[in-house]
Amino acid sequence: MTDTNKSLATYIDHTLLKPETTMEMIDKLCREAKDNEFFAVCVNPYWVARSKRNLQGSQVKVATVIGFPLGANAAEVKAFESAKAIEDGADELDMVINIGALKSGDDEAVLQDIAAVVAVAGDRALVKVIIETGLLTNEEKERACRLSKEAGAHFVKTSTGFGAGGATIEDVKLMRAAVGPELGVKASGGVRTREDADAMITAGATRIGTSGGVTIVQGGTNTEQY
Repeated sequence: MTDTNKSLATYIDHTLLKPETTMEMIDKLCREAKDNEFFAVCVNPYWVARSKRNLQGSQVKVATVIGFPLGANAAEVKAFESAKAIEDGADELDMVINIGALKSGDDEAVLQDIAAVVAVAGDRALVKVIIETGLLTNEEKERACRLSKEAGAHFVKTSTGFGAGGATIEDVKLMRAAVGPELGVKASGGVRTREDADAMITAGATRIGTSGGVTIVQGGTNTEQY
């Protein structure tokens, strides 16, 4: 791997969230993550423990999703799911914001929803808040970012990859401006080429979520939605 490819690889969360995922697919994902020295794998909660075992002895982190993909679970459920994921070995939690509460203007509910996961994570896991930009106005995106920061999250993230649209340069710039330099910004959904990834990083992304990490670092085109 060239130094340039290695540098890009450190931004990538190698992602597999399809409902039909099998253990063989998870094992392959983890092998690829180790071989390419990606930052993390991102898997559904059921696969956290297996991924952790697969990645033992490597520097690759295990990220999982919380309240995925709709974000409409009760805060208590998200907190329980987070605790179980950490117990199973998750290093990072990518939680979906309560989109309906945000769009209803119930900022307190959104704040408490995020804070519930942050409280469980403590110093044991990093929390990324998926705001699902494709469903939000610019004002709502900015408000989601502000509430994520206020609740103590570590990252804001563009998309689940299962909703409307994906990461855009404009959204990454908006989110970076909204959270300032203190929080990370993760671009996910529709990052298909090395050029896409480089453009997201230039716009302010500090992590890239993609199912096509291997293809991207090799200079190809990812054909998956996520």
